Amino acid sequence: MGKPTGFMEYSREKGKEQPPLERIKNWKEYASRLTDEALQIQGARCMDCGTPFCHMGMEIRGSAAGCPIHNVIPEWNDLVYHGKWKEALDRLLLTNNFPEFTGRVCPAPCEGSCTLAISDPAVAIKSIERAIIDKGFENGWITPRIPAHRSGKKVAVVGSGPAGLAAADQLNQQGHTVTVFEREDRAGGLLTYGIPNMKLEKEVVARRVQLLADEGIHFILNTEIGKDVTADELKAQFDAVILCTGATKQRHLHMEGSESEGVVLAMDYLTSTTKSLLNSNFEDGQFLDTKGKNVIVIGGGDTGADCVATAIRQKCKTVFQFGKHPQLPENRDSDNPWPTNPQVYKLDYAYAEADAKYGRDPREYCIQTKKIVADSNGRVKELHTIQMEKMISDDGYVYFNELPGTEKVWPADYVFVAIGFEGTEHGIAEQFGVQITNNRIKANGKTYSTNVEGVFAAGDARRGQSLIVWAINEGRNVAESVNAYLLAQAIVQ
Repeated sequence: MGKPTGFMEYSREKGKEQPPLERIKNWKEYASRLTDEALQIQGARCMDCGTPFCHMGMEIRGSAAGCPIHNVIPEWNDLVYHGKWKEALDRLLLTNNFPEFTGRVCPAPCEGSCTLAISDPAVAIKSIERAIIDKGFENGWITPRIPAHRSGKKVAVVGSGPAGLAAADQLNQQGHTVTVFEREDRAGGLLTYGIPNMKLEKEVVARRVQLLADEGIHFILNTEIGKDVTADELKAQFDAVILCTGATKQRHLHMEGSESEGVVLAMDYLTSTTKSLLNSNFEDGQFLDTKGKNVIVIGGGDTGADCVATAIRQKCKTVFQFGKHPQLPENRDSDNPWPTNPQVYKLDYAYAEADAKYGRDPREYCIQTKKIVADSNGRVKELHTIQMEKMISDDGYVYFNELPGTEKVWPADYVFVAIGFEGTEHGIAEQFGVQITNNRIKANGKTYSTNVEGVFAAGDARRGQSLIVWAINEGRNVAESVNAYLLAQAIVQ
């Protein structure tokens, strides 16, 4: 695929980015695409590797390896190299319902599994993917696909994140009438309110939602199942129900002072910021403003990084991000071999911005918060921490030892808690009477069916917190099962 010697002739080039000190002045996407000519060169780097690992889509040691939706990456790389953009779009849409999302915010496990990545920088798969879909919209190649026939069957999808949208898209194209219920005021789930605008502009999400609506999918917003509409009403009105409610139950801190004013869950902070931006460009004041404040983010993952980038744009005084693990190595460790997703040190967008503004990477490693101290009014004023040392026992058990003498006090006006998600919220599942195991809706791994007839579950609600591509994969798979279920119903009737 691509030019046979392209990987030897050309270097990897990623999409253009606004300089950090410029982009923190606005809330626009910080990355843009390369020229068509440059992207063709990047496509030329795709090797004729015989057995491509980029689209194998599996988990190795709990980490994604290759593309979970099995994008036929070498094929559209080759088509882009030859300038056949429309044909590349057709190939891309065979497997991916929403390339404009994955091309922007997916961590690209496909690139970690690229054969070229064994010894050289991987093919710029993510950049090429985004360019293909963006050109599709710009050139008018993407238009509403109206199903020729309707089956007479109705499906309710609860939740409009990537899993719910993918399921709705697939089932609508199969001729079923689909209604998506969303409790927020905008569709998109975490695509809308969980990912900041500078990574994924909401016009991109709204454009896709409008396209799905134009194709016949009904969206009912500001509607919470169990409160505004009961589970029994849904089951009576629809032939099948799919629960795609996500893993939105956030983990809380449990320590002295964690109830202090100013200690805020990360998603609450990010959601309020995006809502205010979209509703009024911050004129309504309905957001947490960190201007001139000392900010600490607890949690070393991507959500924490998004809090860092958001606080920087709000002109915070200082910002630090606490993580319990050591700094990642510059290169793969022996226990992180190709084709697993590389766990290596990177200066991602938020950290590059902090480094440019404050002169340092905001991350603190192997650090443990011991307590949060509030002032006389109950408002957080400082954090007390201690450094830790990661240890591995003879039987492979990982534990952390505190290091005496490394205690430190950090001034803090806001503490954003970004330590992950426990799983799905139980209320809706309990309304339907579906079983929950380990904070996940229990659904068959092949059919996605729950213990309740006609009720299915997919996405993070079923598998736990994961990547957008896994959510799309689950949405496509549950749609296939629901379609088979509906066809079987029709035969019986």
